[in-house]
Amino acid sequence: MPDPAQPRPLHGMFTAVPPRYDLINHIITLGMDRRWREAAARACVASSPRRLLDLACGTGDLSIAIARRAKGSVEITGLDYSEPMLEIAREKAASIKGIQPAFVIGDATRLPFPDGYFDVVGISFAFRNLTYHNPITQPALAEVFRVLAPGGRFVIVESSQPKGKIIRWFFRLYLRVFVANAGYLMSGNRSAYKYLAESAARFYTPQEVKKLLMGVGFRDVSYRPLFFGAAGVHVAVK
Repeated sequence: MPDPAQPRPLHGMFTAVPPRYDLINHIITLGMDRRWREAAARACVASSPRRLLDLACGTGDLSIAIARRAKGSVEITGLDYSEPMLEIAREKAASIKGIQPAFVIGDATRLPFPDGYFDVVGISFAFRNLTYHNPITQPALAEVFRVLAPGGRFVIVESSQPKGKIIRWFFRLYLRVFVANAGYLMSGNRSAYKYLAESAARFYTPQEVKKLLMGVGFRDVSYRPLFFGAAGVHVAVK
């Protein structure tokens, strides 16, 4: 269970959003979040892992995408600290055939798994929440590193910073004008979508993400841009 003594500055936000969370995400990304998540799922199963963790799994879309692609006997666990989101994830997963992910509540800074337990840890559009001006950044990344087996892979799909100045300017304008306001109008939660827009607009470059990951011990950090660099898939090896 999450430790109430640990700082969790975004917890209230993500327990307030869930009822229309998926629909809003599809609308504000023009439906591209599905394709981007599929790219991450392919990266997660590429090494034929036996055990996978979907960290900060939210409503379970990455876990489900992995389950649909995984072959053989694979253990998939989704972990989040928002029980309302986990309830939605369980409902969605119940309708799929084959591998059934297990969804558990937990804290990213105190993962309830032994050292080296997972072959892959994936995270889908929540890495920014863990690492952007968040006091839990270092302990959370250290926990990911701890629960990965040697040679294990950390797969991240997240918003990014386009290289081109003009594209980057339009990307940030889109976030601050459309995403912040559309998210607020559909959810009624102004602070959540203002945070989402600003954190994405100001988030780290791929080079800064690589430096952050290598700082906790990862190596061979690669990056694949998506949609002109508005998002991307990072893969780091332990």
